[in-house]
Amino acid sequence: MSTSRSQQRDAYDLILQAIDGGDFKPGDRLVESDLADRFGVSRTPIREALQRLETQSLLARDGRSLIVASLDHNQMAELYAVRTELEGLAARLAARHAAVEEIHVLREMVAADHAFLGNPEAMSKANRRFHKQIHLASHNRYLVQQLDLVHRSMALMATTSLAVDGRGEEALQEHSRIVAAIEARDEDGATQALKTHISIAFEVRLKSDATAF
Repeated sequence: MSTSRSQQRDAYDLILQAIDGGDFKPGDRLVESDLADRFGVSRTPIREALQRLETQSLLARDGRSLIVASLDHNQMAELYAVRTELEGLAARLAARHAAVEEIHVLREMVAADHAFLGNPEAMSKANRRFHKQIHLASHNRYLVQQLDLVHRSMALMATTSLAVDGRGEEALQEHSRIVAAIEARDEDGATQALKTHISIAFEVRLKSDATAF
């Protein structure tokens, strides 16, 4: 791989990770020179990375500037609809294919994540790790790729539903039920448990957004 192509990939990954990690939030303006200084990459690969992110709808135009995109109500509903189906499929396949060791890791994650209660940002990161582990346990690379795209778009939401009082504890209980179904090799149960989990998260987000008006 040429240095130019390697730098372009690195610039893209660095900006993407910053968006996913919440360093860049919806509405934040991204400036080539600032990004080049921040990441120690020349402006050309930064420019190419920004163009790629714009074509993926992760960035949007605000006049002549690029900003981190945000999701309107309809886009959010569409995203949750797709996520619900794909996550449900991942749970079904995990119940069918997950190794015993992978299930143990999921169990340990649920137990360890109680330490993050009261810290929405840490809970959000832990939640992403948990769901990613289920994706991997599906043992379907194409499904994992599609879910990566979905979760990338989830980063365009300015807040996390886990910031709502009591939601963190509820989410961990739902995670525990998902793992129990996967461990029991109950494909229908795992699918429904994960779909219900996503549905509740969506409803919590809608209620939270409604109170913000």
